[in-house]
Amino acid sequence: MKLSLAIVALALAVPTASYAQDSIAVVSTDEYPNTFSSGSANVSPFTQKSKRFNDWAVSFGAGVPLLQSGDLTSIKNGNGKNLFGYSAYVSVDKAITHAFGINLQYDRGETRQGWFNTKDPAPSNNLNEVGARTQYDAISLLGDINFSNLLRRVDNKSTYRWALHGYAGIGTIAYRAYQKDANGQRLMTEIKPFKFGSFFGQAGAGLKFKVNRRLDLEGRLMYVYTGDDEFDGGGAQYSAINQREEQVSDNFFNATIGLSLKLGKHESHLMWHDPLQEIYYKLDVLANKNQDIEVCKKGDADNDGVCDDWDRQLDTPAGARVDGAGVALDADLDGVIDLYDKCVTVPGPVENQGCPLTPTTPVGPIDETVTNMEGIEFDLNSDRILPNNTPILNNAVSYINSSSGTYTVIGATDTRASDEYNQKLSERRANSVKNYLIKNGVDSSKLNAVGRGEKDLKYPECDPATKCPEWKNRANRRVYFEAK
Repeated sequence: MKLSLAIVALALAVPTASYAQDSIAVVSTDEYPNTFSSGSANVSPFTQKSKRFNDWAVSFGAGVPLLQSGDLTSIKNGNGKNLFGYSAYVSVDKAITHAFGINLQYDRGETRQGWFNTKDPAPSNNLNEVGARTQYDAISLLGDINFSNLLRRVDNKSTYRWALHGYAGIGTIAYRAYQKDANGQRLMTEIKPFKFGSFFGQAGAGLKFKVNRRLDLEGRLMYVYTGDDEFDGGGAQYSAINQREEQVSDNFFNATIGLSLKLGKHESHLMWHDPLQEIYYKLDVLANKNQDIEVCKKGDADNDGVCDDWDRQLDTPAGARVDGAGVALDADLDGVIDLYDKCVTVPGPVENQGCPLTPTTPVGPIDETVTNMEGIEFDLNSDRILPNNTPILNNAVSYINSSSGTYTVIGATDTRASDEYNQKLSERRANSVKNYLIKNGVDSSKLNAVGRGEKDLKYPECDPATKCPEWKNRANRRVYFEAK
């Protein structure tokens, strides 16, 4: 049975080790960037060659178990003496991070409890004064928390050679419990492994000392919860010995001392790595490193906060907000920087401090003075009459109806798009205005709509359109009047 448990432990360790080793590798392709990368092309897949620390170890040790909770105990039971058994363990340890790991552990040992050691003769005068021993084999999966790494102060300057670990886990236990009295020794209970009643748990702490890069020494104290009231050899549930204490579980302490052999080619093991100390060390190195790069060689002549080395506007006015290239901001793109722009969000000409012009003169040449008929402008690639054009058009209705003359309604565009397209767009704009005037009471015989495309620009310098701010291009997208 003990041999079979050892074989099972080894069988469980191999796939666990393989899985843990595979789980830290990044599956990637030769195409970067990809889903598993930082988005930079300067990345490489995580492989065994890129590992910096060892993360596997094999641990083994021996110690003394003391049955603490049961009908028969090891601590001053019966004749007032302590009865010491023996225990041994071996484990395969995997560090997941610098503060957490998983151990697959095999334990074997024997507890001794009762009035006397079963190796000694039994008293002949009292059958209730019994001795007992329990041989056990167990396999468990333990979590390992490195409290020293988890709670270590970043300003700790001491050599990192001592570490406090906490362990907890569950597993399966098999045991054979013997009892001895004046009539001799006999087997009381036998539990096979991997049965429902064979599950157990254990938890405890260990103090490790780093001997060298390969070897750690550890003292460990574990508390084992068997979950079985017959583990101590007291016999069946209703036997006289087993009814001395109302216990649901016979539990024991297991004090051991052991060694951990750290595996791998690297200088340090992950559980002995302090990442915060490494970060602070690198910061100290950077702080004390000579600066080989000279920033702002040419200075910052205009004091806009952008070095002249990459400043695209070296004469930025004082007080102006700038972009990353040192160019003064112009939110409405009208050619007047925000520092001087009185209408920051509305385009307007420089001569009006960046604000739109108020209509004062007719847009097109009209025989009579028409101060209230200019400013009919359109959105890009549109012949739709805008709401702000309605007051101007209503004034035009009144003016034309009061006049005896006839008028040409002329549509125009900016220089975007082709000549042919702009010609048709200007005709649509002229007809759109003409139809509005007729709909609102103007005699159709007084109006004639024509389109001149981009041939009649209000601002001729806007060819191409990219040479002008947007407010000038908008002014070119217009309809105006000529008297016949």
